[in-house]
Amino acid sequence: MARIDLIDLAHTYGGDAWALKPMTMRWEDGGAYALLGPSGCGKSTLLNLISGIRRPTRGRIRFDDRDVTDLPPEARSIAQVFQFPIVYDTMTVFENLAFPLRNRGWDRSAIRRRVQEIGELLELTPDLDRRARGLSAEAQQKISLGRGLVRPDVSAVLFDEPLTVIDPHVKWLLRRKLKQIHQQLRLSLIYVTHDQTEALTFADVVVVMNQGEIAQIGSPEALFEAPQDRFVGDFIGSPGMNFIDCEWGDDAPRVDGVPVRTSARDVPANRTTLALGIRPEYVGVRDAPGPNRLPATILSVRDQGLTTLVELEVRGRRLRAKLPAAPAMATSSQVYAELPAERCGLYAQGRRQP
Repeated sequence: MARIDLIDLAHTYGGDAWALKPMTMRWEDGGAYALLGPSGCGKSTLLNLISGIRRPTRGRIRFDDRDVTDLPPEARSIAQVFQFPIVYDTMTVFENLAFPLRNRGWDRSAIRRRVQEIGELLELTPDLDRRARGLSAEAQQKISLGRGLVRPDVSAVLFDEPLTVIDPHVKWLLRRKLKQIHQQLRLSLIYVTHDQTEALTFADVVVVMNQGEIAQIGSPEALFEAPQDRFVGDFIGSPGMNFIDCEWGDDAPRVDGVPVRTSARDVPANRTTLALGIRPEYVGVRDAPGPNRLPATILSVRDQGLTTLVELEVRGRRLRAKLPAAPAMATSSQVYAELPAERCGLYAQGRRQP
């Protein structure tokens, strides 16, 4: 395994537009990371720079103390698993998993032990003697995953949306399996996805990207509880964070004159573009006025099984509340939207205030 340092790294495919804007960051040895963002945000470009498939336009890449910027993929000791399974369909599952080890001169007994170990982790043991041809897409992607994981000497294993072609009911099982494998083998894993559920359940640290740059790096909990900009707040969560335009008055932000206390400790230096940010999970719907409660009208009520999604109008602004299975609510009812201060962030020009 290796620590990976990206130093002033940037890339363009030509012209003035940066596909990846200059960034400096560190991936710790043995960590489980996810690169998360919408299509075209630069996450696959970054993965290809780390693997050596592309050379950066600018900056350096280091594995531990070794500069690998100019080295080809085969000289970087990287394993990469792609969106579509790559298997040798005339070989058996065992031979597919053993292939990277045979190429590096492992002896037969060591190969058998390692293949059996990875086969057991991926629940491929019953299929080890079967040819890969004819196996399901899920089994073939497991083989592809296994070939990436079988070498214990790799600097990192890179996953480029490896579960895209997998049926939804199987994805959860494979995500759980990858998490288990990381905990057992302590490999350095970097996982690219546009699916927040995959990223937040797999990774210890998530790197959220937008328009070629890093929007926020943090734990799944930090990204949910304290998104540092409006993009992250809106992108993470189902539904995303509520944002309510407000203005500054006296010592607190106000929504049409109604003061709302927030978790912000400091008075924002720039008060021209302010908004309150709160997750739908933390919005309350009350019958009576009180602190941090805004008059609201119920627009719609949707039963989602274990939760109820209530859409409200607050002084011409839309606000969503995600409540535990709630008592019946009638549309057009006049209520109060409660925004608990400790759950309500203050954003100035799109950035969360400390």
